[in-house]
Amino acid sequence: MRSLGDRLRAVLGDQVRAPARARATAEVDVAGVAGVLGGRWHDVDGARFLVVDHTYHPDHRYGRFRVADAVPPGGWPRLPLLAQRASGPDGALFVDLETTGLAGGAGTYAFLVGCGWFADDAFHVRQFFLSSFVAERHLLAAVDELAAGATTIVTYNGKTFDVPLLETRCVMHRMPAPFEAMPHVDLLHPARRLWRGPDEGCRLGMLERVLFGLERTGDVPGIEIPARYFDYVHGGDATALVPVLEHNRLDLLSLAMVTAHTMRLLDGGAAAASTSREALGIGRLYERAGMVDEALDCFVRAARMGGGPTAEALRAEAVLCRRLRRHEQAARAWQRLLEQPGCGARAVREAAEALAVYHEHRRRDPGAARSFAVRSLQMDGSPARRLAGQYRLGRLDRKLGQAAAGGVPLLRMARVPSVRRPASAD
Repeated sequence: MRSLGDRLRAVLGDQVRAPARARATAEVDVAGVAGVLGGRWHDVDGARFLVVDHTYHPDHRYGRFRVADAVPPGGWPRLPLLAQRASGPDGALFVDLETTGLAGGAGTYAFLVGCGWFADDAFHVRQFFLSSFVAERHLLAAVDELAAGATTIVTYNGKTFDVPLLETRCVMHRMPAPFEAMPHVDLLHPARRLWRGPDEGCRLGMLERVLFGLERTGDVPGIEIPARYFDYVHGGDATALVPVLEHNRLDLLSLAMVTAHTMRLLDGGAAAASTSREALGIGRLYERAGMVDEALDCFVRAARMGGGPTAEALRAEAVLCRRLRRHEQAARAWQRLLEQPGCGARAVREAAEALAVYHEHRRRDPGAARSFAVRSLQMDGSPARRLAGQYRLGRLDRKLGQAAAGGVPLLRMARVPSVRRPASAD
């Protein structure tokens, strides 16, 4: 039995599809569009899409760097750390889309799929331009063919937008997505850890300025891009799309150079960080990858460098040391955290609780433990935390009272049965 969609296409096909294709052919100057955008047409069963190739040569300057400086001879052996999956050290494919809107869903599609890769010290870009909607399936197949030679896909906010959008379009065409089984590095998340300040965003344009001293001039605003494409669809003039393709190429080059800079930091470790934020960010990335010793070195360096994230770095050092059972180093980090000016109430409470536990159970010093327990109770917390803190304080008072009275030694004291201990007391 035929589906409803098949029956509708059988009834309306000759009345709708043929006139639409005729109008597209009549309105678009095929040779003129290829000349304006600098590409070549691919025709599959009468459905055309444009392919535009561009190469940034090794000596091309990108701010303070050259393209040839981006990839060392050995490739990027630590790129798989960002993908959280095994992948090859090279063969990265950079992907960026220009779409008909930002809402997503079945009504949004990519009219320009840009792909970039490094080869022979140069950066190569191939852009697939959808001139007519009827060619979308063939364009996606061409992207899939190019992706087959890559080991890792790299995007910027691609896990949230680019890749899901392509997957949706492929589902509608009943075909596999180009990057479905490929390790995926969304560089937005490492970039936020490395360079985002407390009051700053983390757009590619900001990274270009901060990392490379580069300021784009004459770049088309992203918000204008869908309207320019629809103007082309209705009028057939591709002139307004020239800066759109250039914008896409620059985004791909920027993504590749930021990835290269991130790889230099991951290869160099704590010593490669120029700011405490970078050192802390490298440590976070190492920690997520299970490289705890390298992560700890980065946290220690971030705390020593000072600056805005000092308290955050000290907390990261203390928590990781506690996990590694390096209790003395953890206690020193917690103590330094308490001494930081302007330290938030939540951090003070956590540090004071940790030090109360340390002095009670590691140092066997109930007096010091009590002072930290009192300090933690002075900070607002959840009812469960307050109950745990009160239980701890009562236990310490009993220990101190018995020690002052010359009673049972602290190590042999029995627990008071009339008080029920909260599960999160220590």
